[in-house]
Amino acid sequence: MFNPNEIREQFPILSTQVYGKPLVYLDNAATTQKPRCVIDAISEAYCTINANVHRGVHHLSQVATEQFEEARRTVQNFINAPHSRQVIFTRGTTESINLVASSFGNSFLKEGDRVIISTMEHHSNIVPWQLLRDRIGIEIRVIPLLPDATLDVEAYRGLFNERTRLVSLTHVSNVLGCTNPVKECIDIAHSNGVPVLIDGAQSTPHTKVDVQALDADFFVFSGHKVYAPTGIGVLYGKEEWLEKMQPYHGGGEMIQTVRFEKTTYNELPYKFEAGTPDYVGAIALGKALEFVQQIGIENIARHERMLTQYTLERFAEIENMRIIGKPDGSAVSFLVGDIHPADLGTLLDRLGIAIRTGHHCAQPLIDHLGIPGTVRASFALYNTREEVDTLVEGIKRVARMFA
Repeated sequence: MFNPNEIREQFPILSTQVYGKPLVYLDNAATTQKPRCVIDAISEAYCTINANVHRGVHHLSQVATEQFEEARRTVQNFINAPHSRQVIFTRGTTESINLVASSFGNSFLKEGDRVIISTMEHHSNIVPWQLLRDRIGIEIRVIPLLPDATLDVEAYRGLFNERTRLVSLTHVSNVLGCTNPVKECIDIAHSNGVPVLIDGAQSTPHTKVDVQALDADFFVFSGHKVYAPTGIGVLYGKEEWLEKMQPYHGGGEMIQTVRFEKTTYNELPYKFEAGTPDYVGAIALGKALEFVQQIGIENIARHERMLTQYTLERFAEIENMRIIGKPDGSAVSFLVGDIHPADLGTLLDRLGIAIRTGHHCAQPLIDHLGIPGTVRASFALYNTREEVDTLVEGIKRVARMFA
């Protein structure tokens, strides 16, 4: 049986008090808390196997390398990638997208070529393409939203032309909490001969990801949103693209031979992993994914959907409550009357409730919606209905103050 109260005991930080109140942590879309097994994995790695990976013949280096590569295989299994060599470790979703923008862009794009993104993208899936546009003159086209703030798929179909080279699309909006029809979007793109990058930062912690079933050409996510440390993430790519793409960074490990006249590059995935990797972070990411697998991603998804539905039901009790978008996953964005999001967030914090306010690194979406920002409550496997009740009572209390 899925028991969030038992799961909570594995997260030391959840026993924290804030301003004398029990912590109610509802900012999981920004980052999740870490279970004891992940914290212990970091400590154990530094205490028992710390040595640079791949290039050492001594025992510690070999054991560290084995655990680093085992973590890669854990990621492969978690997202159902065909081969572990298609799993590239990065610092997170942002670096993964920048890697594709730089390497794919330098390899396949030229002035006048088109990249399609959507109105609801995080800045990390907007700015890298703008940098590429400023550097080589590509064109960025944006998928509009329907009046209910969902993706306009029919308008998306019309954005393709003979010079469209890539689609880069979020799986789940970090603001709206809605799941995009990415499989349909991938199929549409592939029917036009165009590859697709999926930003899975907000989907990977909450739902089963199968990159082969999606047929995604690239898929990216961050470790820190799925109970792993910060500074570690993943880029999955189809071999047909990764083999042809130029390296992102130059240095050690990504080479086969170096001469002043010419350098030849290493095989996948090391071609894209220059320098000493965060092997301790990768090992901890593997442990975090094993933790999720032990609980069951289906159980987690069911629990979080229940919390979202319960939140929407309880929010109906609050006067002047406005839900932003059509949340169907693990995050709910909202506004209450004329209360500024920052004011509401600051006062809820005094009650021990941690939520996120502002534009959520999605300013074009916030501008499109014509609002100053939102308040966002986002859930993880350790959140409870009682915490939702605490949030609702806190909002009511703040609303009475402003009334």
